[in-house]
Amino acid sequence: MFHRILVAVDDSPASQSAIRTTTELAFLSGAQVRVLHIDTSEVVYDTVIGLEDDAAAHRVLDSAVSTLRQAGIQADGELLDGLVSDVAQAVREAAEGFDADLIVVSPHHRSRLASWFSPSVSIAIAHNSRTAVLLVPGQG
Repeated sequence: MFHRILVAVDDSPASQSAIRTTTELAFLSGAQVRVLHIDTSEVVYDTVIGLEDDAAAHRVLDSAVSTLRQAGIQADGELLDGLVSDVAQAVREAAEGFDADLIVVSPHHRSRLASWFSPSVSIAIAHNSRTAVLLVPGQG
């Protein structure tokens, strides 16, 4: 069973499904959980533009950690800054640093055209990780 679970969250409703599933898995297995949130930025020409303010990033992380702890799960959080293009790699590296045996993410469903121009982060994590990855669908 799983002993160390990394759950990557963002500010989307889909992350709530990932947190619920992680809570259930951790409760059943006694796993320790690390919540990861990446405060993303995008490079436009020669300027780095933050896509989320620091306070919002902390709220996302703190809310997820609090939900897990209220359920009796041993959980902590990690907040990273990163470019949108580097999110999948940052998640994989955080999982390796935490020695996670499972990564939980909730994919965002996009059109085929959008996926062509910007590949899915969850798929990139799943295809390039040495750690098991659980893709938890969002509600609806």
